[in-house]
Amino acid sequence: MTTVRHRSTSATASPARRQWLATTLPLLGAGVALAFLPGLSRAATSTPTPLEVWKDPNCGCCQDWVDHMQSHGFAVTVRATGNNAVRARLGLPQKLGSCHTALVGGYVVEGHVPASDVRALLQQKPKALGLAVPGMPVGSPGMDGTVYGERRDPYDVLLVAHDGSTRIFKSYNKKAST
Repeated sequence: MTTVRHRSTSATASPARRQWLATTLPLLGAGVALAFLPGLSRAATSTPTPLEVWKDPNCGCCQDWVDHMQSHGFAVTVRATGNNAVRARLGLPQKLGSCHTALVGGYVVEGHVPASDVRALLQQKPKALGLAVPGMPVGSPGMDGTVYGERRDPYDVLLVAHDGSTRIFKSYNKKAST
C-alpha cells in the first residue's frame, strides 16, 4: 500500500511566494468587500423619501394611506387643509380627483396610489404630471382596513400627462377573462 502525502502550501512555499500570498490575499479580500459596499452603504444610509400630502383633517382613509407610505420609506408631511385648492394649483384635472393629493419628487400623486407605484414612478422618471387613482376604490392602500373585510375592487393607477390625458400605469385585481 502506498501512502500519499499532501504538501502544505504554506510550509513548502518559497519565501517569495509566501510574501506574494501575504500581500495579495488581503487585497483580494478587500476587493470583494468593496464590491459589496455600495449596496450596504446605500441600505445603511438610505433616508426616507420626502412626500407632502394635503388632506381633509377628518379623513381616516387618508391617514391610513399616509401610514402605508410611511411604512414604505416615505417621510410624510401632512397638510390637513383639504386638497381641492392644491389639486387645482398643481394642474390635476378635477375628474381625476380623490380625497388627498401629494407631491413627491416633483410629481403629483392623487388618491390611494400604492407606494410601490410611487417608487416605480420616481425610478422611471417619465415626463408626466404624476399618478392618480380617481375615487376611493376599496382594496387600495388606505381603503383596505378590516372594516372592508376581504373586499378588493379592481382599479387602475393612471399616469397623468401634463395635458391631463391618462394611460394605465398599473392595474390591480382585474378579473381573469373567461
